[in-house]
Amino acid sequence: MTRNRSTRSSARTAPDTRCPGGSGPRGDAGQPDDHPGGAHELGQNLLVDTQVIDRVVALVPRANRPVVEWAAGRGALTLPLARLGRTVEAVEIDPRSVARLGRIAPGNVTVTRDDILRHAPPSGSYDLVCNVPFHLTTPVLRRLFTLPGWQRSVLITQWEVARKRAAVGGTTLLTAQWWPWFTFRLDRRVPAAAFRPRPSVDAGLLVVDRRAEPLVPLADLPRYQRFAAGVFNGPGRGVREVLTRLGAEPGDVRRWAREHAVGPAALPRDLDASAWVGAYALGARRRSR
Repeated sequence: MTRNRSTRSSARTAPDTRCPGGSGPRGDAGQPDDHPGGAHELGQNLLVDTQVIDRVVALVPRANRPVVEWAAGRGALTLPLARLGRTVEAVEIDPRSVARLGRIAPGNVTVTRDDILRHAPPSGSYDLVCNVPFHLTTPVLRRLFTLPGWQRSVLITQWEVARKRAAVGGTTLLTAQWWPWFTFRLDRRVPAAAFRPRPSVDAGLLVVDRRAEPLVPLADLPRYQRFAAGVFNGPGRGVREVLTRLGAEPGDVRRWAREHAVGPAALPRDLDASAWVGAYALGARRRSR
């Protein structure tokens, strides 16, 4: 879904722009309020630091595919993204911001008024950029991981969220459940002073790439994610004991631990992507016997 028409004529309002999870204000009839509050009321912290803006744009791959920007706001990232020469779809729910973008955006930008939790992205390959509204971080990430097509996502999230997704200081269950299909990299810390209104915490710049070759077949996704949850929540004094209690052969667990340098006291949070995939293979080996 690439559009080359100017946003001055192609900005549209989605026919059903409902706002689950507080992604935008509602009127009395349950529809988005045509006169919502400002950025603070929408949960938006608008990016104003030009160095951070330049870094976000630099992280977008130079590729011949569209760029989708969620939560475009007033266009701080939209206009620099447009200068890459690629088609850009800027998605924003605030009608005043949509109207402003429609006036200032160049011809390779389409402005869409829509809820980012319901927006239908292009059907082919694309890259995604989002200054994630902090109160929507978890639903945005969960939706992003289930969408096909995008190749790289450049995300601004709360600092602790960015650290956790990139497994800095330990792996979380959410990262472990998606690691076989995506890579996560923390690019840098973004100070609260880079936004208006200024949030109470710093942000982080997170880069998520879709693996060209998944480490686990996509058909195994439900089984693998149940396995990861079972390991995180399973009883045992360490991940090696957890795997044994889940049915893996002790000898297989010892070989897996040596291969991935997993010590006796290691916890699920200490495993990297390769170790997780190897641990899952232990269960597959047990099921094949």
